[in-house]
Amino acid sequence: MKTLLKCSTAIAIALSLTGQAAAAEMLTAVGPGEGQVNIVAWPGYIERGETDKTFDWVTKFEEKTGCKVQVKTANTSDEMVALMNEGGFDLVTASGDASLRLIAGKRVQPVNVDLVPSWSTVDERLQNAPWHTVDGVHYGVPYMWGPNVLMYNTNVFKEPPASWNVVFEEMDLPDGKSNKGRVQAYDGPIHVADAANYLMFHKPELGIKNPYELNEDQYKAALDLLRAQRQIVSRYWHDAFIQIDDFKNEGVVASGSWPFQVNLMQGDNQPIASTIPQEGATGWADTTMMHAEAANPNCAYMWMEHTLSSNLQSDLSVWFGAVPSVPAACTDGRGMQNAEGCAKNGLSDFDKIKFWTTPVSKCASQGECVPYYRWVSDYIGVIGGR
Repeated sequence: MKTLLKCSTAIAIALSLTGQAAAAEMLTAVGPGEGQVNIVAWPGYIERGETDKTFDWVTKFEEKTGCKVQVKTANTSDEMVALMNEGGFDLVTASGDASLRLIAGKRVQPVNVDLVPSWSTVDERLQNAPWHTVDGVHYGVPYMWGPNVLMYNTNVFKEPPASWNVVFEEMDLPDGKSNKGRVQAYDGPIHVADAANYLMFHKPELGIKNPYELNEDQYKAALDLLRAQRQIVSRYWHDAFIQIDDFKNEGVVASGSWPFQVNLMQGDNQPIASTIPQEGATGWADTTMMHAEAANPNCAYMWMEHTLSSNLQSDLSVWFGAVPSVPAACTDGRGMQNAEGCAKNGLSDFDKIKFWTTPVSKCASQGECVPYYRWVSDYIGVIGGR
């Protein structure tokens, strides 16, 4: 029953990607705070020193504004869309595979960037990014970006894996043992794009130009690869902390992951490292977006401005292992990050990352593509062994 409910909910979310969002009326001035702001966020994105007292960008904001920050953690983009559809939140840190759905579903409102004084400090590559800008209208403020990395156990891999094949195809790993039952895959339909990205490199005859724009033959090939992967996967992960526990205690040695998990485990002196293999990687560029019916719009605007402060961007970059949306945060010394750290996190890799976006039926690379609702239902089938 739980699986059926999950399937029904996911398909309903996907089907919300229809029509063109009408522009909601934007604020023209920021008034007194309402006393709170309610945010849906990825794990590790909004810290108040509870996980590590060194990382806290909430306490001073609350003291300065009087806006109490309340956070609901979401582990997948589909979960974020579902929560925003339910309502009761002011903001969400949406990735590209959720942001356009939220705009099309009229769940978020346009943002008046004139009310965000630090907007001019945002990386120019992000200011008009297509995952939060529609017809010249901004629907959010860029937050952070980075790649989906291949995380691996350095006791098993003395050298970084050269290919994503260690998590897609059954094989013996460098320790002489099979990878079956020792690798993981992401528990989200967007993982289809990881398979497509792999096939772009290894089967160029398929003609895939964009891993989010797949015709029927390309899509079938991606699903076939994922069904083969199903035979070796020990768990489809979506909770960062459960993945960490699996690497520590359950014998998992390789998986697609986020720099966040890598950083936490390295900080705990675990034998963990990460790499971007020869095929390249998908990635995420996340945007703070405002609910169409936000109950606390003034506090929401105050928070969006706060997220662009150089010291917050710098510290979050160190904490999560990502790249700031404000480039100055890499070098101005106001936070923990420095130029070397930003380079390590992929500052120069922007054009190499295939950023998450929502697949649609009308696509630029080949006209007709398999839409996202199919990705949702078929990926549930893959996980279920169908």
